[in-house]
Amino acid sequence: MYVIAIGWLYVTLLMAATEANLTAAVLTFTLYGVAPLALFLWLFGTPQRRRNRASAERRAADTGAPDLPRTAADE
Repeated sequence: MYVIAIGWLYVTLLMAATEANLTAAVLTFTLYGVAPLALFLWLFGTPQRRRNRASAERRAADTGAPDLPRTAADE
């Protein structure tokens, strides 16, 4: 997945380098490179984030402290 990201950034960097002025280069790199790449990485990273969250919830359930009885001093 990261090879695709690096390749895409390389291509868009070369596209930006061929622009006539700096503003066009920055917009080309941002709108053709960084924005779609951020969306791509976010979408393809969703399954891993979901697995990480489920794993953290399982660990919290396994190692969680038992509920202690409430007393009048707690309120």
